[in-house]
Amino acid sequence: MKKRKKFVTLQINFIVYFFMQKKILIVDDFQNTRYVTRTALEREGYKVLEACDGKDALKHFNGQGIDLVITDLNMPVMDGITLVEEIKKLPLYRYVPILLLTTETSEAKKKRAFEAGITGWIKKPFTFDRFLEMVKKALK
Repeated sequence: MKKRKKFVTLQINFIVYFFMQKKILIVDDFQNTRYVTRTALEREGYKVLEACDGKDALKHFNGQGIDLVITDLNMPVMDGITLVEEIKKLPLYRYVPILLLTTETSEAKKKRAFEAGITGWIKKPFTFDRFLEMVKKALK
């Protein structure tokens, strides 16, 4: 009986982990930025999807659950603000929080990004503690 109880507990823990694990989409044209960001998030237990630009990111909005988007601003093909505008048009994803991770300092672009619907603005370079704090705050 004791073995069965342990097995059931392990099954429940797996189900909770698998289905309750938050899924985060990282969108950045620099592979190194995606790698560093993905590594930090996976260490915290998040499931991570990746895209190299806004157009590539849109393929992930196919009905699957996405709990948070972290996107760069300046990217080829489709920039971060346009991506935010496109996500906000999708009824299933309209309320997904979006963090913009960028080196951009333009107040006009920052204002436009917030008007488009971002949840937060993270300036590169960033500390991992501050980054993870913003992620946890956005996921609440």
